[in-house]
Amino acid sequence: MEQWFTDAKLGIFIHYGIYAVQGVAESWSFYNGRMSHEEYMKQLDGFTASKFDAKHWADIIARSGAKYAVLTTKHHDGVALFDTQYSDLSVMKATPAKRDIVKEWSAAIRERGLHVGMYYSLIDWSHPDYPSVFENGVVPADLSQVNRFSSPVDGIQDEETWQKFLTFNNNQLREIMTNYGTVDLLWFDGDWERSAEQWGLPAFKEYLRSLSPNVIINSRLQGHGDYKTPEQGVPITRPEGAWEFCTTINTSWGYVHTDDKYKSLNQIIRMFCDCISMGGNMLLDIGPMEDGTIDPRQEDILLGLGDWIRAHEEAIYDTQDGIMTRYYLGGSTLSTDKKTLYLFVYDTPKENICLKGLCNPIKKITVLHSGKELTHEIHGGVPWFDIPGTTWIHMTPEDMHEQVSVLKLEFDEEVRMYGGAGAVVTHN
Repeated sequence: MEQWFTDAKLGIFIHYGIYAVQGVAESWSFYNGRMSHEEYMKQLDGFTASKFDAKHWADIIARSGAKYAVLTTKHHDGVALFDTQYSDLSVMKATPAKRDIVKEWSAAIRERGLHVGMYYSLIDWSHPDYPSVFENGVVPADLSQVNRFSSPVDGIQDEETWQKFLTFNNNQLREIMTNYGTVDLLWFDGDWERSAEQWGLPAFKEYLRSLSPNVIINSRLQGHGDYKTPEQGVPITRPEGAWEFCTTINTSWGYVHTDDKYKSLNQIIRMFCDCISMGGNMLLDIGPMEDGTIDPRQEDILLGLGDWIRAHEEAIYDTQDGIMTRYYLGGSTLSTDKKTLYLFVYDTPKENICLKGLCNPIKKITVLHSGKELTHEIHGGVPWFDIPGTTWIHMTPEDMHEQVSVLKLEFDEEVRMYGGAGAVVTHN
């Protein structure tokens, strides 16, 4: 795993495509029968990207505190946001936009010093060669349940046609990885419709590495990816290894004009803190409008998140996952030398902040955004059995940040936490 990824903490996901014209669900709206494929594709005529400003996007993303961004180069609908010679279904050839969105966007992102991630759907519900086989080659007993966009409705499989489709994918991926500078991350989707063997793994991954040896690949590659990608629900248990939580800013991935159910800035900051407390990244999604502008509500959240991060950046960057919630009922991170503990305070305290199981004496406690020093006291403990007492940090509502507060606890040695079950005191 490349170090930049585990250090990044925050990325911005961008779902942009023709689905923003009518504000419908990307690809799924025709796959699930909410509209016909023909009606969905009529949106090609309305996609102008007339106000698309890649440098403005990059500026907002950089100011959000993110260190990388991921753009949907092609979703399941098969419409490419890049200039591809292997299909006429692209915004360059089939829409009034006539722009290579990926080219402009990747250059602007790279110019701001951010890492470039490319989302690419392995499945293509508009390609005539895609619905040629079933998952694992097994024909279902009830063909009436087969979706014509993903599998042969007549039950007759054509392996030769499937191999043609894989070649198509390989060709488009070569374009993405060789025509737009260094691609730092490949974000696949749709692997569930075919088996690892059908996708040609592990040879397929070796092919990708031949194009870019250091590219990071997400988990949606039938177990052959580099990191895990839980979606829409923050993990309760820390995923093993490197991981990234992806979530929407409201309830939709792409722009849906009727979706006003936005997460608050406070909720997003809390989710972000929960992710980095468990050693993960958060990939926060936005959905630009058809003309390329970003909804002001989405911009405000990104900028607010960036303001909060800048006020607390030492608790975020160059840190590792913190202590378990059995010690502190909130999020936390540790400095790389483990001599500084950062506690995320989500709610206004009534009297004190409680920290259990701390073995080290605290040298100093400060509120990170204000620099105010706080006092603390310790109650209980059995020092001759090496059982620590409970630390109570004196914090008032006036000490709180308007969103989430961070307390900085400094130590002379690495933080040590007690993991025992206590003991009966037999002597004093």
